[in-house]
Amino acid sequence: MNLNDFDFHLPTKLIAQRPVAPRDAARLLQVDSALTDRGVKELPNLLSPGDLLVFNDTRVIPARLVGRKGAGKVEITLHKQAEPDSWYAFAKPAKKLQPGDRIDFEDGFAAKVVEKGQGGEARLTFDRAGMDLLAALHAQGTMPLPPYIKRTGGADAQDRSDYQTIYAAREGAVAAPTAGLHFTPELLAGLEARGVKRATLTLHVGAGTFLPVKTERVADHRMHTEVGEISPEAAAAINATKADGKKIVSVGTTSLRLLEHVAGEDGQVAPFTGETDLFILPGYRFKLVDRLMTNFHLPRSTLFMLVCAFAGKERMTAAYAHAVAAGYRFYSYGDSSLLDRA
Repeated sequence: MNLNDFDFHLPTKLIAQRPVAPRDAARLLQVDSALTDRGVKELPNLLSPGDLLVFNDTRVIPARLVGRKGAGKVEITLHKQAEPDSWYAFAKPAKKLQPGDRIDFEDGFAAKVVEKGQGGEARLTFDRAGMDLLAALHAQGTMPLPPYIKRTGGADAQDRSDYQTIYAAREGAVAAPTAGLHFTPELLAGLEARGVKRATLTLHVGAGTFLPVKTERVADHRMHTEVGEISPEAAAAINATKADGKKIVSVGTTSLRLLEHVAGEDGQVAPFTGETDLFILPGYRFKLVDRLMTNFHLPRSTLFMLVCAFAGKERMTAAYAHAVAAGYRFYSYGDSSLLDRA
């Protein structure tokens, strides 16, 4: 499979720059044997009592920093924590950074370049760790909006709440699990009244999720690793749902990738703490997830490849053509879809 196999035309005007309000007022395209235009508020009626929605409860941190190396400005986007005081990050301009360089931020906050990688990546060690480092990020960082959301001066105060799910609990992500941005207390109450169950896992989404695929042969692309956890309680709920013959519904591609990484060949899930770099392409045999709620993704992206693997490339090509023609809003702040596994 080549990169051009996953290309499609997307008018720039369809890239959402702000979410709709309220969150659950977004549109939802149901993709099964047909394509049906719906709304996110209809989700309870599209699921069955006993089905299990699996949410990613990661919390986005203000991971974008602007500092100085000497007289020059340096922009930093953290993407994966290495140690309590150390992160891997993407830097601009990266070519001017060398191991040993010091980057100064405001109020005496500073970092040292300890390692330089490929593609603008560097490992930084900060002058503080743990909660003290998080406090400095909250004081000086901004939300790491993806590059297709355009803001003069970067993310603003509204993005602090908009780019966070209402159930976010565990800090560590540098990108939001955007399918979850559509949920409101009212929608969660409607799902509960319907008898739909909930479980949460954690996958700290990295900035690597936005990196373009640069290899013509898509199988040669390498995913950045991300850290995740599935608790004993969540694993038990997932296994019980499967045993009852009900459906596992993943809220977002991040939840799906961790579930599929952990699932055994028999579809059983064990508690898990560790890393995943699972790259799902057409031809992948899904072991666990039955349905997927997800936003509309970039052309030529790993996430569009994933949805093609899940629901079928021909079906998803038709679904995206329909979404473009019908004016659906794309990407992180855009509309949603509910996919049945092919």
